Amino acid sequence: MVEKSKLLVVEDEKNVGSTLTERLRQEGFDVTWVESFEDAQLQINSRKFDLALLDVGLPDGSGFDLAKLLQKLNRGTAVIFLTAFGNPEDRIKGLELGAEDYIVKPFFLKELLLRVQNGLKRRRYITDHSVADGIQIGKAKLFLSRFEAESDGETASLSHKECAMLKLLIEKKGQVVSRDEILNEVWNEDEFPSSRTIDNFIMRLRRLVEKDSEDPQIIKSVRGVGYMLKSDGGSE
Repeated sequence: MVEKSKLLVVEDEKNVGSTLTERLRQEGFDVTWVESFEDAQLQINSRKFDLALLDVGLPDGSGFDLAKLLQKLNRGTAVIFLTAFGNPEDRIKGLELGAEDYIVKPFFLKELLLRVQNGLKRRRYITDHSVADGIQIGKAKLFLSRFEAESDGETASLSHKECAMLKLLIEKKGQVVSRDEILNEVWNEDEFPSSRTIDNFIMRLRRLVEKDSEDPQIIKSVRGVGYMLKSDGGSE
């Protein structure tokens, strides 16, 4: 019997929380719903979740702070923020915290379900252990199961998308990985990322692994096609 994915829903609006919880359970998920920051803290401290849907504006705290707690205790939990505010600053803050997505209310349930499924798909891809922890790529040592990298003497947190992109490049080391392949594995058709989005992620990864990110020697661009991790870019 396949174990159900464990989801945490933190939502103080009763109508939204109850409707969302009921629908997610109908889809076969194991759902825990809480309505406050305090109750969410208790759940996060006592259980591990595969994915968390976090309301940003709670009466007794912030969903951003809950995401930081999740990063500290279990970086493997995918995070989707729910908010009544769609300002760019909050969206950027959420994505910088490693969130899978940032969804503005009111939202279509079908769309949210797709985001949840996409987040869980990425999590499964990253944690299937086909890439060993401790692999050295350039100046960075990667620990994908912990969503971390050691570079320049410091430990950096990696988002799920960053881990998925690194994993894909490692699996295809020495081969050109097309933009379409990156979109299929790291994003999904309904997420509508642009070419610029991929470029921005590559820039962040280069800062992590390259001695000089302005003159990349490890993650190379292949004009008009995609990217390639040099076969001598690191050793396992």
